[in-house]
Amino acid sequence: MACAVFLGRIAALPMPAQPAPAKINLFLAVTGRRGDGYHDLVSVAAPLVWGDAISVETGGDAFSVDCDDPEIPTDGRNLVLKAAAAFAEASGWRGGARISIAKRIPSCAGLGGASSDAVTTLTALNAAAGRPLGAADLARVASGIGSDCALFLSGAPVVMRGRGERVDALPGEAYSRFRGMRVLLFKPAFAIPTPWSYGRLAAEAPRGYVPALAAEARLGAWIAKAGAPVEELLFNSMERPAFAKFPALPALLELIRHRFGIAARMSGSGSACFALLNENVDARPVEATIRDAWGPSAFVEETRIA
Repeated sequence: MACAVFLGRIAALPMPAQPAPAKINLFLAVTGRRGDGYHDLVSVAAPLVWGDAISVETGGDAFSVDCDDPEIPTDGRNLVLKAAAAFAEASGWRGGARISIAKRIPSCAGLGGASSDAVTTLTALNAAAGRPLGAADLARVASGIGSDCALFLSGAPVVMRGRGERVDALPGEAYSRFRGMRVLLFKPAFAIPTPWSYGRLAAEAPRGYVPALAAEARLGAWIAKAGAPVEELLFNSMERPAFAKFPALPALLELIRHRFGIAARMSGSGSACFALLNENVDARPVEATIRDAWGPSAFVEETRIA
């Protein structure tokens, strides 16, 4: 489907703040490095009901970004500006906008904050312009912004393949096994840059990679096993380099599993982790254990899977 072309301008108009949800990776198998330098993967990513918020005020003839977190760049390094430029190119829109980010998702955490902000900006601009881009166009533009951007268009858990740009809906029965499940997010004071993690995997190749057939078989077996708990799915290839460099991560995850009997893993390339909580679990002792281990600077947030 060809992109629609929108050549008009819109008067300055603020839109209600749009949620930009964080995500966790319930399953992440990195299967190898591609010729273009990216990595192939098979992953189940689930958006959360908590995250950042994006406000878009259209007007003028340029895009600008402001953020309530001074650590977040507001120049061309911010994916929000890349998303705005990609939208203008794909749609033919000649307007501008001021984009404001209320930042809650930690950076370099494996929670997808930058990508979610970018996709929320993309969809907000598309709505403001009268929706010149259809679903297929939005998916194509989102994939060009970043490898894990397309997943945030769905609003529900997806299976990601390729470098993350190939996205398929998770079957409904499988989704129902963890829909709305409580999640405790926690992150130490330090961050883990994604390029570093993938670089370490590549340096140890092929030890850190999961064969693609094995990854698909494991995911397929879990989907096919009706009623299988989500805990049986949990896996993350990126834990290997992160745990070798930062032993505080596996030490705390093992402590949480042993002390409380709940599933806890790292999300994405880290350093954020998550614990899946049943409805009858009191999260306060778990949070206290996290702060005892990582100190008062540790980030902790309870939310739910969307």
